[in-house]
Amino acid sequence: MRKLTLPQLERHLFAAADILRGKMDASEFKEYIFGMLFLKRASDMFDTEHERVIERFKARGQQEAEHRAEQPESYREAFFVPKTARWAHLRRLHDNVGDGINKALAALEHANPESLEGVVQHIDFNRQVGSSRIPDKKLRDLIAHFSRYRLRTDDFEFPDLLGAAYEYLIKEFADSAGKKGGEFYTPRAVVRMMVRLVKPAEGMSIYDPCSGSGGMLIHAKEYVEEHGGNPRNLLLAGQENAGSVWSISKMNLLLHGIPDAKIENDDTLANPRHAHGGQLDLFDRVLSNPPFSMNYSQVGMRYSNRFRWGWAPEGGKKADLMFVQHMVAVLKGNGIAATVMPHGVLFRGGAERDIRTRLLDDDIVEAVIGLAPNLFYGTGIPACVLVLRAPGSKPPERAGKVLFINADHEYAAGRAQNYLLPEHIEKIVYAYEAFTDLPGYARIVTRDELRDNDDSLNIRRYADNAPPPEPHDVHAHLYGGIPKAEVADKAHLFTAHGFTTDAVFVDRDSADLGSAAQSSAYHDFAPGVDRASLAALVNDHPGACAREAELAAAQQSWWDEHSKLVIELPSTQRLMAARTELIDSFTTALLPIGLLDQFQIAGVIVRWWDANQFDLRTLATHGFGGVIDGWVTSIETAMEDEKSRTDPLDHRLVPKLVPKYLDELAAVEAQRVDLDAQIKAATTPASEDDEPADEEPEDSISPAELKRLRAELTKVKKRQRELKTRFIATLEKARADLAGPQEQDLVMDIWHEDLTTHLDGYVTTHRHQVVAALENWLDKYAVSLIDLEAQRDAATAQFALCLKELGYE
Repeated sequence: MRKLTLPQLERHLFAAADILRGKMDASEFKEYIFGMLFLKRASDMFDTEHERVIERFKARGQQEAEHRAEQPESYREAFFVPKTARWAHLRRLHDNVGDGINKALAALEHANPESLEGVVQHIDFNRQVGSSRIPDKKLRDLIAHFSRYRLRTDDFEFPDLLGAAYEYLIKEFADSAGKKGGEFYTPRAVVRMMVRLVKPAEGMSIYDPCSGSGGMLIHAKEYVEEHGGNPRNLLLAGQENAGSVWSISKMNLLLHGIPDAKIENDDTLANPRHAHGGQLDLFDRVLSNPPFSMNYSQVGMRYSNRFRWGWAPEGGKKADLMFVQHMVAVLKGNGIAATVMPHGVLFRGGAERDIRTRLLDDDIVEAVIGLAPNLFYGTGIPACVLVLRAPGSKPPERAGKVLFINADHEYAAGRAQNYLLPEHIEKIVYAYEAFTDLPGYARIVTRDELRDNDDSLNIRRYADNAPPPEPHDVHAHLYGGIPKAEVADKAHLFTAHGFTTDAVFVDRDSADLGSAAQSSAYHDFAPGVDRASLAALVNDHPGACAREAELAAAQQSWWDEHSKLVIELPSTQRLMAARTELIDSFTTALLPIGLLDQFQIAGVIVRWWDANQFDLRTLATHGFGGVIDGWVTSIETAMEDEKSRTDPLDHRLVPKLVPKYLDELAAVEAQRVDLDAQIKAATTPASEDDEPADEEPEDSISPAELKRLRAELTKVKKRQRELKTRFIATLEKARADLAGPQEQDLVMDIWHEDLTTHLDGYVTTHRHQVVAALENWLDKYAVSLIDLEAQRDAATAQFALCLKELGYE
């Protein structure tokens, strides 16, 4: 039987959410989906263990085996699920379904208090939503929907499938919840960057005082595993104030195979729960994204001695530096913290400035990293990351200094929010680790300089990344020509791509207006060069083509040598170690070519890995055949799902195995869409705002024509169903015909093409930058004042001639 794939499970969970959409928004119904998913997973895993217990004790008789199978102590690898919480029981519910689900959740929690106390019982399927409860019919539909797939680990294409799907669901809900999404979700690119800054390692304790959905802790665990450490040898701890979000985080950690994380539910500032013997617990690493700009109160606050650097105003929503102080207070002697903060904490005056001063005097602030605007849910303002050290623990070479990194230009623009790409993360991490000045990006600032600036940590004051003003040469604007000095300033861009400007520019004729000395400092565009020809001059340039070919050859040589790390994954199981080696070796192989910088090269391979990471996990678990089976299943599932947000024909496997159906299926789909649009336009009632027409619109259609269109649509849909059936049958046969070596060759070929596509994208972007530089000079200097005056004089003369011919002199 084929394994359940991640795209398949993601669609399944999104469809489950669709059942409850309507009057409820994501912030209201997300708990129901999380609760049902967790209940189904627990029940299915219990069934697996139940079968094993029966098998283990059946030699003592069936009655004894069944008795043992109903004892909680018989279950060590799964939660014990009481009969009222088992899925078979839930499927039989018809009336009072919400009450039945509530009892199931309560029974599951009661039977597993050490892991589940407070986690699921609070989810209330009888809760009033608007003016009514969720009807039994919808809840029965939800149970029926979750019954479609069995959620045992053995059914998954890779072991952590459910954890990955849960993360997908959390992000979907964060997207839907808008500003509220920031309460429980930090964009994972930001999380990965922060984890890399603090470098957690095996044996450490890691803490998030505002843990949200648990992403910081999960990624810290994955980082340790990626770098060869034992992820089980970690202490993960967190605290979350919102009960519903705390519940989500507990389930998230459990579904990621982290049953022993110590996550508490309470207000971290008022009542930190990680303490023993009247002392706060200390941690090696702290990672957090606390809520911005909150109020707090000193009344009843426990462990107030942790705020020894000062008290921020209780009003005015200025609790940010209180969170910072809490994090520093719980660091071990050599501990490091990284936290997201709003920019206001960097420069606001009064009590907050006094806190900053004391933190700087104790040499706690190691780095201030400015991030791009609109990266986070809930706020479009730019934020920053503070990297903090326990007092007196900075390395000697960093003592008394703060590194400022201005990365607010490092992002990719998205429709609703911006994103950090792998190359942006690489650049930030490199600057932090190098701890050196990088013009226009990073700068080391001494304690004395900070003191001279009233202890303001305003990033742009120290690391100004504003681009230099666009140069404008007055002589060139007046007399024409392109300044050679400006061309020389772009030499690094052209040289990197192997491009020379010989075919673009010629030396300026000394007979042109201006002195010979002035003319020698300028180029002219070569004859025939215009905007339409510039792209071709770059694209076809022998040096540029040679440099691109050199990069492609280096990539091919690297693939030939290092792709074995991927091929051997089913036997080595060294997934994360392979990732590290692939990234390092790829950068080493391609950087000497000089076309792309180290951050762009790292971005290529990291993007490739991220895009294929779940398929690579499948490879490690089920081999190349398992990868292909997963692809086929995903294609077929998307083909059958009319609401699928992905086109199954876009899958990389389709042109390899069943290319002949692509054009025909695309043509039929275009027909269907066109007919649907025509029928919709003809049957949609006019808006109330539309003025009544005296005559029937010219484009209206008759009832007979509408009937014909509908009949034609029926034929097209039938044809489409037939084509899809033949497509799937051909795909299945092509899959069955593949043998072991062919499976490997096919998958590796697709992955190599994918890597090449990523690399080509970066090369194309760099080539466009070369073209843009040339176009900029054309826009600025192609027409000089002399040219404009000549055009004016010619137009004046022509106008005068016309007047003369008309008899006006």
